[in-house]
Amino acid sequence: MVNKRAGDIVQGDKTGDKPLSDIVKEYIKHKYNKPGNVYLGTVHRLDRPTSGLVIFAKTSKVLPRLNKLFLSKDIHKTYWALVKNEPQKKEDTLIHWLKKNPKNNKSKAYLKEVPDSKKAILHYKMIKKLDNYYLLEINLETGRHHQIRAQLASIGCPIKGDLKYGFDRSNKDASISLHARHIEFIHPVKKEPMSIHAPLPNDSTWNACLT
Repeated sequence: MVNKRAGDIVQGDKTGDKPLSDIVKEYIKHKYNKPGNVYLGTVHRLDRPTSGLVIFAKTSKVLPRLNKLFLSKDIHKTYWALVKNEPQKKEDTLIHWLKKNPKNNKSKAYLKEVPDSKKAILHYKMIKKLDNYYLLEINLETGRHHQIRAQLASIGCPIKGDLKYGFDRSNKDASISLHARHIEFIHPVKKEPMSIHAPLPNDSTWNACLT
């Protein structure tokens, strides 16, 4: 389990930037003094500007089991997001159909099904009001491309720093204020319950969420 920094890519892409998976492999190799190549399986991803928990598999035996947990929705992820506007409801379930546009790498949320769209469901509740932002806690039922970003933007609550989905200015570090905060699941080998929180990024706005 790794607490990803905003800006890191989970797996290699066309940018050629060093992915988090390579950084973690080097860490494991050094910490445990492992000879040869280190195995590391990528179970899921987070968008590049997003921070928070990412699960990696350290053995080929565990990877398909973790993949199965994700497919069966037996891994529960909770996100925190700082948004610009107060949602009309303090707590709600959002249901949209998302259609991805590969040209601009963006998803659009529709209230009704359209061709090539996928159903997207999330639950949110407002847990804190800051001076200029609102802190929402989000639980996903589906895992669609840019789901949280697109669905919150569609109700007039773009995420802080998210220019692509309607926020008016970027964060200084080019992040968006979306953080994979908590993960719960039963370990597929040890059969023990796992419950892990990721510390928030260290900036004044996130810090205000904990005071």
